[in-house]
Amino acid sequence: MKTALVTGSAGFIGYFVSARLLELGWRVIGLDAFSDYYDVGLKERRQSMLSQSAGFTPLRAKLEDSGLLMELFEKERPDLVIHLAAQAGVRFSIDSPRSYVEANLIGTFELLEAARAFPPAHMLLASTSSAYGANTEMPYVETQRADHQMSFYAATKKATESMAHSYAHLYHLPITMFRFFTVYGPWGRPDMAHFKFTRAILNGEPIDVYNHGKMQRDFTYIDDLVDGITGLIDAVPGDEPVSEKDSLSPVAPFRVVNIGASSPTPLMTFIAAIEKACGREAEKIMHPMQPGDVPATWADTGLIEDLTGYVPKVPVEAGIQRFVDWYRDYYEV
Repeated sequence: MKTALVTGSAGFIGYFVSARLLELGWRVIGLDAFSDYYDVGLKERRQSMLSQSAGFTPLRAKLEDSGLLMELFEKERPDLVIHLAAQAGVRFSIDSPRSYVEANLIGTFELLEAARAFPPAHMLLASTSSAYGANTEMPYVETQRADHQMSFYAATKKATESMAHSYAHLYHLPITMFRFFTVYGPWGRPDMAHFKFTRAILNGEPIDVYNHGKMQRDFTYIDDLVDGITGLIDAVPGDEPVSEKDSLSPVAPFRVVNIGASSPTPLMTFIAAIEKACGREAEKIMHPMQPGDVPATWADTGLIEDLTGYVPKVPVEAGIQRFVDWYRDYYEV
């Protein structure tokens, strides 16, 4: 039985990735710090569901704790690493930037050092669509330059891409960075828009709509994202590009891959889907754009399709209905 290390395993994406790996027959070591950035109770519930599997080994610790990952890699020798642990959130990075340095930069450094000493067969590291920053040419393609990040969160994630590339080059570590696009679904993060809108609408409270609703996002349903991530496990970067779309480095076994729906949805259409699923209309309070935010995202998914055959399957209206059904059940509303 092969061993996978999933960092951030009690998080929204980490939970679903870990569950899928267990279904596929992997032994999973799930590392999570259970930070209080949002409701720790959600993390506890996700972790408890994973712990029902005999193949799951939980570890509660911080990535950035010096030496912790080195000891873990020496003992467990993971075949696969899926690195999802991070301090997330564009807006929170304005108020608390140091937490992004510690979790995203130092944590990823500790992971790369451990992998250098005990190399896995493949490392999949999470980045973000926010890395494209001020780019206005869409859809976003992995071969575009991405030099003008708009938030400190995005800057730290782009920095981890550069850090990982250097380790891939120096130590021949096969690394795939995946940039994901506005992921939503059951068991999601309470700070995400779909969660906040649903909570407010069901409570009869107004919702805050930024940039006066003139925004688009490439909303990606969680099951589609997990299909993309697990499909990339065997797409190990080698010496030759797979197609003209390939972002493969010329000097390292390293590539960047978008995972998205490749279909941007206007924010007001997204809100309408939530209103329909909730069975009531929202009172909307319009605001200007928030600092660090971008008006639109849109993924070109041609590369991941070339690598894995990935095609997103869940349209926004269906995905939102599944989320609202889960929300009503979980919170008994």
